[in-house]
Amino acid sequence: MAAQHGRSRIRGVTARRFVVTGRVQGVGYRPFVYNRALELGLSGTVQNDPARVFVHAEGDAAALDRLAHDLLHAAPPLARPQVASCEPIEAAGHEDFKIIASAADADAPDQSVAR
Repeated sequence: MAAQHGRSRIRGVTARRFVVTGRVQGVGYRPFVYNRALELGLSGTVQNDPARVFVHAEGDAAALDRLAHDLLHAAPPLARPQVASCEPIEAAGHEDFKIIASAADADAPDQSVAR
């Protein structure tokens, strides 16, 4: 049975992938996402490339809704984020939230990172 609307086979866990653009480089945006995800009890990853920040977040749907709001409205003072996309995805079963090293490839986040 495939996940529907980001709802996973992992009971009660929802997952979303956010792509954030705008002024998000060099302003503490990845640490902000990391800290906010921990506060909300989410697991997953945050990574950037030269133009974007990629967030894979898993957890309670209400916490994911709060993260979506905070990505724009609680960002660091110098950041000017814009959510380019937010997609429901299948949960990968992350146990914690991690900052992943910057991706050299501007086309996609590093998918080879161990989960």
